Amino acid sequence: MRTSQPSRRAVLAGTAAAAALTGLPSLAGPASAAEPAAAAGQAYRWRSAVMGGTGFITGVLFHPSVRGLAYARTDIGGAYRWDDRTAGWVPLTDHLGWDDWNLLGVEAMAVDPAYPNRLYLALGTYSQSWATNGAVLRSDDRGATWTRTDLSVKLGANEDGRGTGERLLVDPRDSNVLWLGTRHDGLLKSTDRGATWAAASGFPGSPSATGQGVTLLVAAGRTLYAGWGDSDGSTPNLFRTVDGRTWEAVPGRPSGTAAKVPIRAAYDRGTSHLYVTYANAPGPNGQSDGSVHKLCTLNGKWTEVTPVKPGGTTAEGSADTFGYGGVAVDARRPGTLVVSTNNRWAAVDTVFRSTDGGRTWTSLKDTAVFDVSETPYLKWGQDKPKFGWWIQALALDPYDSRHIVYGTGATLYGTRDLKNWAPQIRGLEEASVRQLISPPVGEAHLISGNGDIGVMYHESLTASPSRGMASNPVFGSATGLAQAAAKPAYVVRTGWGDNGNGAYSNDGGQTWAPFKAQPSLAKDAPGPIATNADGSVLLWVFVHWDGTKYPAHRSADNGATWSEVSSYPKGATPVADPADPTRFYAYDTDTGTLYASTDSGRSFAARATGLPSGDTQFELVAAPGRAGDLWLSVKWNGLYRSTDGGVSFSKVDSCWASYTLGFGKAADGADYPAIYMVGSTETITAVYRSDDGAKTWVRINDDQHQWGWIGETITGDPRIHGRVYIATNGRGVQYGEPA
Repeated sequence: MRTSQPSRRAVLAGTAAAAALTGLPSLAGPASAAEPAAAAGQAYRWRSAVMGGTGFITGVLFHPSVRGLAYARTDIGGAYRWDDRTAGWVPLTDHLGWDDWNLLGVEAMAVDPAYPNRLYLALGTYSQSWATNGAVLRSDDRGATWTRTDLSVKLGANEDGRGTGERLLVDPRDSNVLWLGTRHDGLLKSTDRGATWAAASGFPGSPSATGQGVTLLVAAGRTLYAGWGDSDGSTPNLFRTVDGRTWEAVPGRPSGTAAKVPIRAAYDRGTSHLYVTYANAPGPNGQSDGSVHKLCTLNGKWTEVTPVKPGGTTAEGSADTFGYGGVAVDARRPGTLVVSTNNRWAAVDTVFRSTDGGRTWTSLKDTAVFDVSETPYLKWGQDKPKFGWWIQALALDPYDSRHIVYGTGATLYGTRDLKNWAPQIRGLEEASVRQLISPPVGEAHLISGNGDIGVMYHESLTASPSRGMASNPVFGSATGLAQAAAKPAYVVRTGWGDNGNGAYSNDGGQTWAPFKAQPSLAKDAPGPIATNADGSVLLWVFVHWDGTKYPAHRSADNGATWSEVSSYPKGATPVADPADPTRFYAYDTDTGTLYASTDSGRSFAARATGLPSGDTQFELVAAPGRAGDLWLSVKWNGLYRSTDGGVSFSKVDSCWASYTLGFGKAADGADYPAIYMVGSTETITAVYRSDDGAKTWVRINDDQHQWGWIGETITGDPRIHGRVYIATNGRGVQYGEPA
């Protein structure tokens, strides 16, 4: 689904400064070293609340030597291994912790055909100055355990060009030699299986401001090829080496805008042809032209084999612009291959298949039959799903010529008969989760607000929500989600959408209706929303994606009319008192001031002042069932509590950093709800639970379940003591229960 809103997948601008190319010593063991917790941890069982994909699959790699073994990479959600016995994906990078959040984006992966258990990952989500450097993980047991080497360069798995590649390659002449293409620092080489890295001598690429650098690495026999993404269309963009020491531009290569950026390449050993897909931009967005070419590696002859040239007109009169993305060859049938279009919005992307080396093509979209019953959200609020978009990951099973998979911006589709397609996504969860509600009553124990896929009602935690994305209207990214504490059947949501930006539900989130009206600000700056305890008042805050803050608006008629609340602190997230319907609260992070309303949100007045301000993350949370019991979570300043409705706050001494806080059912015999926190009690950032009002904490996650950055939101289950739900940025909703 293409939406107008920005999402957490949007590529951040800027370029990283060039760094010294020095390999650092490897770190044995897990990729994030454990530190002692403040208290003995309680064993928990962790699982993903099933949605089914929901993110951009940037690469899929079948192992050429092992039937049923495959790997997948994502832009922000780590890497996975396919388990053929369970027909599902196994996450491989959940051990990466808080300080390593930038490593959850997988830039590239590689396997060694000669050593089937070896796996390599190149990690690094962003290459901007504020991001940490990349790293390479290497495994001898298919990703069960890892050894890590930190790089002195940055990678960009969630930037433009993240669907190209692979940029990582095991040299077919020597399994100890690895090659890694970077965006800003040319080509790197390792001669000790990735333990240390240095600049590859003789490589001619010279990075430009576009910062794509090496887009692909592929072996054609003993010759290595490297795609270069910083060409202007007339300068060389494909290089090769036959000895691993000297590189040259490939003669006779295609030129022009349709062949500006090499996207992916695949070598057909049976015919000695190298197939290369091209586009005029790295993608996944921004492509409007492209082509497909093959190179006969025996005589150096190039032949264009583009299935359909971009630039035509659809039946509806729209320009049919697109580039080409994935390419894969059939290891069992020489001359058989598949390629995909990319960024083809008007006529919709497709996968083309050829059995004669690209002389003729068949569009598999034309006969495709889809079954998305396992992940109903893929209908996007329509009658049936479309073939997909952002198709750059494309793979063909080397042991089954009719088994083809392709990734999209939300899922991984597969077929075993070239006609019937279904998601092959089980176990792979990549949602960026923004809001969580665990209702106190009703069928669902969880409602989630997410980036790109709006709001989902989870009637089961082990199956993708049967209703799919909340509709009427459909949102892209959710910006607000709230439930009336004393009337839990009433739920409201806000988000980025083309047909309205706010909606309400009177059945706990199962069905929805749009607000009858909305402020004009809602279209371009939909922000968080709150409803008071009895659901009679709505308070909607407006914040543009660029950070500009606008006045909040209030409605007392379920969204039929709205009025501006001039005394409300602009941009602050509203919090409703769970026991008193006349009270709302807001924390002004700019001034460190708590504001409160005692007239149902008509006006706000300052209460406590001098609280922490200017920090990068704050969260104000009201304890369930209690009037005026507020908790202020402050990233670098810890935790504060007020029991008088924000008139005064006291510092909680049991932790020094608190990123997000939530409540759940009290322990047996306890007189206060269980508190769940992502924070730090000593040196490690972890997930904690307190059953005594934050006097003491026990760590409940472990070193193998950390999921990178998990500071968005957390909540306990009000009906099951010990169960907690955690929002991750790329690994969906993780929920845990005492083992």
